Amino acid sequence: MLRKFLIALSLIVVPSLAQAADITGTAKVRAGDFVVIGNTRIRLGGIDAPSVDQLCLNTKAERWTCGVAARDELAKYTEGKSWVCHTRSIDRRGRTVARCEVGGEDIQKWLVHSGWALAYTRMSHDYDADEAAAREAKAGMWQGAFIAPWDWRVRNKRTPILGATKPPEGAHAVLLASASGPVAPSPDCTIKGNVNTSGECIYHTPTSRWYTQIKMKISKGTRWFCSVEEAEAAGCRETRR
Repeated sequence: MLRKFLIALSLIVVPSLAQAADITGTAKVRAGDFVVIGNTRIRLGGIDAPSVDQLCLNTKAERWTCGVAARDELAKYTEGKSWVCHTRSIDRRGRTVARCEVGGEDIQKWLVHSGWALAYTRMSHDYDADEAAAREAKAGMWQGAFIAPWDWRVRNKRTPILGATKPPEGAHAVLLASASGPVAPSPDCTIKGNVNTSGECIYHTPTSRWYTQIKMKISKGTRWFCSVEEAEAAGCRETRR
């Protein structure tokens, strides 16, 4: 009898929980597929956008910070607008995976159609047509050459290059690198990450004791972060000094 009661109760409670899971408000854009509303970190589901320190090639085969561009375009497009995000799940980093609307528009669809993200087909095929349209229009990242965001995170010399432009000789060397050289990829990305002798990733804020002594060299595995959240999501811990 108790079991039947609990099952019946779950049928009543689950729908109400799903409805209550909607998250609304204005968003702080951290990356092309990652925002924060209030205290909730939200990963935009069904798509994958370039990391903030990912590099692409433009129509002139010049390197450009496409990850920063994706973030900034999303921030500009949604500035001051209210978001409604429908929770789908929680990812391994503790972020809420959601389908989001801004002013009634599917924002993931806009990102993919504009070329600032790809359809993440491992999870969804909802945006395949939008990606095809972006590729045809040479929009966003499709204007030049780039590595798919999911490949870039585990990149190696055999990683395929996408884009509308035939990549020039030496393109892999550029696209496999990150924007984490001596100069920060964006004025608000000033947190430094480095790897210590034990192989740990350590992040340093501008007020950290050793901040100025950390030399940002791609060859040394250093990386710029735009927020403490981003650094911790990448598996880094704060310096103890």
